[in-house]
Order: sequence, then C-alpha cells, then structure tokens
Amino acid sequence: MAIFLTGSTGYIGAHVASIVLERHTDRLNLLVRAKTEEEANERLWHALQLHLDFARFHDALETRISVFRGDLTEPYFGLDKSDYTHLIGTTESVIHCAASLNRKSEKSCLNVNLRGTLEVLQLARRAHDLHGLRRFSEVSTVAAAGQRSHEMVAEDASIDWNRSDYDPYARTKKFCEHMVRELLPDVHRTVFRPSIVLGDSRRPETTQFDMVRAFVFLAGLPVLPFRPTDRIDIVPVDYVAESLVALHQKSNPAHEIYHLSSGIGSETFERLTHALAESAGKMEPLFWPGLERNFSSVVNWLSNSRGTMGRSASLLKVFLPYLVWDTVFDNSRVVAEMGRAPEPFSKYCYPLLKFSRDHRFSYPYRPWPESADLARRDAAVAGVGSVRGSRP
Repeated sequence: MAIFLTGSTGYIGAHVASIVLERHTDRLNLLVRAKTEEEANERLWHALQLHLDFARFHDALETRISVFRGDLTEPYFGLDKSDYTHLIGTTESVIHCAASLNRKSEKSCLNVNLRGTLEVLQLARRAHDLHGLRRFSEVSTVAAAGQRSHEMVAEDASIDWNRSDYDPYARTKKFCEHMVRELLPDVHRTVFRPSIVLGDSRRPETTQFDMVRAFVFLAGLPVLPFRPTDRIDIVPVDYVAESLVALHQKSNPAHEIYHLSSGIGSETFERLTHALAESAGKMEPLFWPGLERNFSSVVNWLSNSRGTMGRSASLLKVFLPYLVWDTVFDNSRVVAEMGRAPEPFSKYCYPLLKFSRDHRFSYPYRPWPESADLARRDAAVAGVGSVRGSRP
C-alpha cells in the first residue's frame, strides 16, 4: 500500500516526497504529467535533486515509487483502466498538494484546483469504498480566509462565504476545502493552510522564485509604501512539509485544520528590512505608507513592460494584496503538535535572496547521468519498467 501524492514535481510536493522517502517506509504513488517514461523520470529527478543525490533517488525510483503518467484534470487522470484500478487498489492515504497558483488566471485555477481536486476526491472515494482510506490530506492556503485587515485569524474562523476573495486562487481553494468535507464525510481528513511559503530555513538553495523575485524587487527600493509595524506571515517550506507529513502520518491528530504559518511570530516590515540591510551592509529603506496607492499604480504600469523589471513588477502586482493586509494566522495548533515554531524569515532571508540573485533566479539543475541513461535503455530493451503510463 502507498501514499498517493499529487504535485510531487512542485515545490512543496517535492519536499513532502523527500521527507516520506527519508523518514518513513511508505511507498509513494505519484501522478506525473509526462508523455514518456523518460520524461516522467527526469521531471522527478529535477524536482527531488534539491533533496536527494542521484543514487538515493534512483534507488527510491526502483524500489518505493510507482509513477502514473497522467493529468490531474482528465477523467480518471487519463489512465487506462488497469492502471487506474491499480492506483485505487494500492492507495492507502492521499496527500493532495497539486494546485494552480496562477492568481491571474481564473481558467487555470478552475481547471486545476476545482476539476483536478474533484478527480482526486473521486479516486479517494473509490479507494475508501474498496478497502478503506486511512487519511485524506488537503493542502489549501490561508488565503481561503478572504479579504482581511489587521487581524489574527484562527483556523475555525477562516471560512466566511460572505467575504470577498483576493483572487481566483484563493476562491477556488476555499471551494476545494468545501468539496473535501462534503464528498468524504466518512474519511479522516486533514486540511493544511500554509501562509506565504518562502525559502528553506536550513539552506539558501531554492527552486521556487516567484515570491523571491517580488521580495528582491522590494529590497532594492529606497522607499517602501508600507507601514513599518505591519506584520507579514512568512513560513519556510521545510516547516510546512515536515508538519504536513508528521500530521498526515499521525494516527489521531488533535484537529482537522491547521495553519502552517508564523502566527504570533510573524515579523514586521521594519524587522525584515533591518535584517536584510544589516546582512547586506546597506542602509535601511524609508517607510511611506501614503504612497501605497501611487506605488500600486506604478507597479501596474511596470508590469506591462518587458524584461526583468516587468516580470518582477508583474509578480509583485499579484502578491501586493498579501503584503499589505497586516493579517497573521494563528499557528498554535501546529506548534503544539510539532513542539516547535517555524524559524523566522529574518534568520534566513539574506542567504535566500543572495542565492537567487547569484543564480539569476534559476536553480542549477543537474542532468540525468549518462551511465544511468544507458542502464535505463538496457532495461527498456529487456522489457523492464517501473513507470505506469497513460492511455496511448
């Protein structure tokens, strides 16, 4: 039996997969969008090489991972009947990480987040009816709380259907939570709501750069249109993934919903800018909250330009509402369960930003080793393969 994990080639999903492989004995059923076995393997290698060397990755691929080449939004994931039946029969629990974070595209969010989650829930329903499902874990977002201002939001007070949402991503993830509760009423469920996930507190390397680009853009400005005492709820990905796996594997978590956030430990803009300036040996920026409206207009204008500046401004335009709401999310539940709080962003923000700048906002991926490629071809000739494919 195995954990069915979606989104394993994504940022949080890859962290989750690596923790399961390194600290637990469970097998993994992974849904990977790819046309060929070779493409599927290489996508996984790209995602997991931040965590595993090739020898450990290859061993896991051979002994503990079953890859199902399919698409989250296709009926039955686009798998043929035998592969889909095998997936149902071997899935003991589900961690649903896959999502579209494209906050500008309602179409993408509707297709991936709603249609995709419905397909995952149907798989879970069939697995539970066949042999019982141990747990279904849904990775949501604190943004499901909708538009807020100057608040500390508790888990059970987050969902307010009369409250407006910031963007299609937040809106669809709120509906995903609703579907999980309505369609799996008899299954043990856990909903995880990460806040702004930014970097890894253990190391500067990252493969996710969208939010980093926005912060680098802000870090280079001499004047910031924020209130210096406003808080921003940022959590490192290692804390998110470790908490998620620990609670998913726990036989009886204390709660159904957890904010994976910095909570009362959320730092102010003043604290973060001081930490960055001190590490970089630069002057701290000035704060001028009255410029917020003008700043938003300039960002909107720059977002239409080409090049690095235009891309950074476009990303900042998407994330700006999350930077000015001065809202944090109570994390006392997960801190009690884990026995520790997440590391503050100020402790690891400079190495993260420096790595991102030095590598021009891209991760130096290592290619698939030629020796392993030759071995893979020999295995293919011999008719040996570990990857299950989609319908031709």
